Amino acid sequence: MPALSEIARERGIKYFLISYVDLFGTLRAKLVPAVAIDGMAKSGAGFAGFASWLDMTPADPDVFAIPDPDSLIQLPWKPEVGWLAADPWMNGKPVAHAPRNVLKRMKAKAEKQGYVMKTGVECEFFLLQPDGSAISDAADTAAKPCYDQSALMRRYDVITEICDAMLELGWGPYQNDHEDANGQFEMNWNYDEALLTADRQAFFKYMVKSIAEKHGLRATFMPKPFANLTGSGCHAHVSLWQGGKNAFDDAKDELGLSKTGYQFVGGLMAAAQEICAITNPTVNSFKRINAPVTLSGATWSPNSVTFTGNNRTHMIRVPEGGRFEFRLPDGAANPYLMPAAILAAGLDGIARKADPGKALDINMYTEGHKAPAGTKKLPLNLLDAIRLTDGSKVLRRELGAEFVDAYVKLKTGEWNDYARTLTDWERKHTLDC
Repeated sequence: MPALSEIARERGIKYFLISYVDLFGTLRAKLVPAVAIDGMAKSGAGFAGFASWLDMTPADPDVFAIPDPDSLIQLPWKPEVGWLAADPWMNGKPVAHAPRNVLKRMKAKAEKQGYVMKTGVECEFFLLQPDGSAISDAADTAAKPCYDQSALMRRYDVITEICDAMLELGWGPYQNDHEDANGQFEMNWNYDEALLTADRQAFFKYMVKSIAEKHGLRATFMPKPFANLTGSGCHAHVSLWQGGKNAFDDAKDELGLSKTGYQFVGGLMAAAQEICAITNPTVNSFKRINAPVTLSGATWSPNSVTFTGNNRTHMIRVPEGGRFEFRLPDGAANPYLMPAAILAAGLDGIARKADPGKALDINMYTEGHKAPAGTKKLPLNLLDAIRLTDGSKVLRRELGAEFVDAYVKLKTGEWNDYARTLTDWERKHTLDC
């Protein structure tokens, strides 16, 4: 591959964003002039790790974010800038708890077993007024707004600019729609190897926000920005490949899923409660799952650890042979930690020959009481989820104790900060106690 400086000259790139995602999913970056990029490509751009959400102190040495040249994306709306996903290093070795490094380790473990995981993501988001107080389209008021053509076309300029960008980048976008909440949208592009999809998801969130701002709007991937509207999920479509063939595919099976596929699903179900703090990482996340009925009539979010065929009321859906949809993750999910956790749980399931049980075909929103005895419920709040992650043997073994300890430490701090916040609800209900 030619040097990044050569690529810059060929493509007219003047600056590069050397970027990494921290434990809370925030993009951190330095803007590097093209004349300096080759040096940065070797040694990395320097950061103070404590200044972002990494488990470090002000006394720690510099973190060097070493860019991955294969991840280069030229900003379609600002082509003089190139974006590079980077891997944080410190003291000459990768930072063990940095999200992209965590996924790369899991990817390497899978490859040693002959597997490659491929993923596609459905990133739902809202377009809001600039101050975030309300949706941007005052005419978007339908009780069932999903697929609303008029509401979609009123945001044509924003949606098509984002889609045109993905077309230009070669991602293979294939559909865009108005989602189930007023002001909510979803844009789909082709699935691919998990690390590539994670890089694209990280960039997609930045791109959507940037283009929305360009149009005077604000985009949010917040799981539940409005109590009465459907929340924003990040459904992951997952398949496992071996020797260039889909290891989940079995045309003879009723759902089209192989024994390996069922074992992977079994592992994911066994660990679902333990990875919930990763797939649903904010206080707000738990207002999307286990939520009351919304304006449209359904939350479209899971409340229990179950799987099914083509039925959207369950946590895991098998819509067709060779893949499944994991409906638990939300818009706040870290693009790298989410697939890493899914892969860790799934490989554990294969190793243990985990049995997911029988697929259920009931409506979990109205007939959840008919689920088999012992069906596990999802955590009710972030603190419960963090504690389950902390005690997970699977995550400690597969993702590493250093990662789990760092994640639990910082997320517990976030919970404590929330718990110390006095709310209007408390004053309303206990002022006269």
